[in-house]
Amino acid sequence: MNEQNAGGARQRSVEIVVPVYNEAHVLADSVGRLHAYLESSFPFPFTITVADNASTDATWQAALDLTQRLPHVHAVHLDAKGRGRALKHVWSRSEADVVAYMDVDLSTGLEGFLPLVAPLLSGHSDVAIGSRLHRQSAVRRGAKREFISRSYNLLLKAGLAARFSDAQCGFKAVRTEVFRALAPHIEDTAWFFDTELLVLAQRNKLRIHEVPVDWIDDPDSRVDIVRTALDDLKGMRRMFRQSITGRARIAAVPHRTRTTSPVLPAGAPATSAEHLEYAS
Repeated sequence: MNEQNAGGARQRSVEIVVPVYNEAHVLADSVGRLHAYLESSFPFPFTITVADNASTDATWQAALDLTQRLPHVHAVHLDAKGRGRALKHVWSRSEADVVAYMDVDLSTGLEGFLPLVAPLLSGHSDVAIGSRLHRQSAVRRGAKREFISRSYNLLLKAGLAARFSDAQCGFKAVRTEVFRALAPHIEDTAWFFDTELLVLAQRNKLRIHEVPVDWIDDPDSRVDIVRTALDDLKGMRRMFRQSITGRARIAAVPHRTRTTSPVLPAGAPATSAEHLEYAS
C-alpha cells in the first residue's frame, strides 16, 4: 500500500473500512462511488476494505465481486456480527499509517474525508471524528434521531466528562499505531466501540480532531435504537467504574511526531478544519 513520491520519500497511506451486514442491495453502488471519489480526489495511497459482519444475504459475494473489479478494494469476512469487532479486526492488522471507517450508506459527504485524515497523516493529531453537532455542519435528519443523538452526547459529557461533540457519527479515523495501543483496552464489539475509543483517547491525553460534516439521514437504517441505547448505557457505566479504579490509563500510547514536510502532495487541495485537544 505504501508508495513513494517523486522525491523517493515514502507516502503515508490510509485504509478505509466499510463495515457491512446484509447490505448486498447497496454495497456495489456505495463502494463504487467511494472508490471513484478517492481515485479522482484523494492525494494519498489508499485501500478500501469491506468488512462483512456475518451477513446472511449475498453481501459477501458482492464484496468479492468488488475486489475483482476495483484495484484498491479488499474484503474480509467475519463469522460474528458487530461493527466494533469488524473495525478492531481490520484496523489491528492494517499496514497503513492511518485507519478510518465510514458507513456503507455514505450519509457523510465525502468532501470531508481529506480534512478528516490530513491532521493524522501530518502527525498533528491522533484521532479524528466527523461531528454532526459542529456549528458548521449541515445535517438533515428527523427530530427523533436528532433528540437521541444530542441526549446521548449530553449523557457522555455529564457521566464521562467527554469533551468531543459527537461520539456516534460513522466517520472516524485514527493513527494506526495509536489504535494498536488502545485496542487491547477496548471491550465493546458493537456500537459502543466508537465511544469507548474516544473516551480512552481523551483520558490518555491524545489529541482529537473534529471536522464539520454534511450529513443526510439514511431512511433505510436498521439500527435497533432501543437496544443500542441500553447497550450504550451499560458501556458508560463500565467506563465510569474504570475511571474510578484508574484502569483507563495506558502506558504504551505512542507520541505524535509532526512531519517536517507538507502533508499534502503538490497540487492537492488545501484543507481547513478545527483542531481541538482534549485531555482529562
